[in-house]
Amino acid sequence: MPVRKSLVPWKIFAYSIMVLFTILAITPLLWLLTSSFKPHAEIVRNPLGLPRTWYMENFRRAWTQGSLGVYFMNSIFYSVIATSTTTLFALGSGYTFAKFNYRISKFFFALYTLGLLITVHSVIVPLFVLETYIGIGNTRLGVIIPYIAFGLPFAVYLATGYLKGIPDSLEEAALIDGATYMQIFQYIIVPVATPIIATMFIYTFLSNWNEFVLVLTLTSKTAIRSLPVGINSFAGGMSRDYGLQFSALVIGTIPMILFYLIFHEYLERGFAAGISKE
Repeated sequence: MPVRKSLVPWKIFAYSIMVLFTILAITPLLWLLTSSFKPHAEIVRNPLGLPRTWYMENFRRAWTQGSLGVYFMNSIFYSVIATSTTTLFALGSGYTFAKFNYRISKFFFALYTLGLLITVHSVIVPLFVLETYIGIGNTRLGVIIPYIAFGLPFAVYLATGYLKGIPDSLEEAALIDGATYMQIFQYIIVPVATPIIATMFIYTFLSNWNEFVLVLTLTSKTAIRSLPVGINSFAGGMSRDYGLQFSALVIGTIPMILFYLIFHEYLERGFAAGISKE
């Protein structure tokens, strides 16, 4: 009993810290949401107050004037295509590194791991020059390929760590029954690796959706730019209307919040499974 009583102050302290961080995280989001329903003049006069009237015109003007519909569809296209490709390639590479003990496998896995140290900002200039030289600059393909390249290192690292924990006996039994490695991958590895597949897909999708620097640098056409770049245009020369800026930010933020609320259990489960496999 004395031990339990001594833990009470620590529990109170821990919960207080969690409540504090929750307030710090939620308050800016609530301020952003309420400000999006206020006209520019009211935001300037009373930035912290609630809206006198809920001004819905901001969202209509932001969607039409800022071409957010085009940017939104582009973000979905880039995120789905790049994320699906990254997940497939990462799972195949992870299976190879985890189950085939070739000498060269360690070398290529080390190359993937080194990719974690490469940032977008360090290669953006040579990447722009290269894409212009080979003719894919300012195209959707020129956006998707870097998305896949930057998403692969971490996804391969996750997949390899998880697949190493799958018993070799499953693969050996399938080989005895006459299955090919492609059939083993399709009918054994993929179903067993569902948690890490979900983790890779969700994490990579969120990263691709929020990516800004690559699209801003590699594209100049409105028709192929993504939502974060479109939202950024409201803070530049196109508009100085704070109401439009906040409503555009809300449009870009809500899908990610909903996406995380729906799939966060899969993300946490996949990370926990990957750690336990290690």
